[in-house]
Amino acid sequence: VVLSRMERDAAFAQKKAERACLRVHLREKYRLPKSELDENQIQMAGDDVGLPEDLQKMVAQDQEEEEDKDSILGQLQNIQNMDVDAIKEKAQATFTEMKQAAEQKCSVM
Repeated sequence: VVLSRMERDAAFAQKKAERACLRVHLREKYRLPKSELDENQIQMAGDDVGLPEDLQKMVAQDQEEEEDKDSILGQLQNIQNMDVDAIKEKAQATFTEMKQAAEQKCSVM
C-alpha cells in the first residue's frame, strides 16, 4: 500500500511538473512574468521534466503557425483578408469628425 502511494505521489508530481513546464513555455512565448511556483515544481521533479508528446505536438503546431504568419506569404494572406471598404469608411468617418471638430473650434472656416 505504501509503495503504490509513493508511486501515485511520484506520478502526480511528474504531471504537476509537466504542466508547470508548459506554463513556463507559454510565459516565455508571451513574455509574461515568471512564476516561482512553477519553477519550484519543476525542480522538485528533478529538472528531468519535458512536455508530454501531445503537448509537444501542440507547441510545434503553434510555432509553425506563427512562422507561417510571419512569412511573406502569411503577410500577403493577411492583406487579402482585409476589408478595404470598411477601412475606407472608417477613414472617411474619422476625416468627417476631424473636419467638424475644426469647424466648431474655428469660426473662420
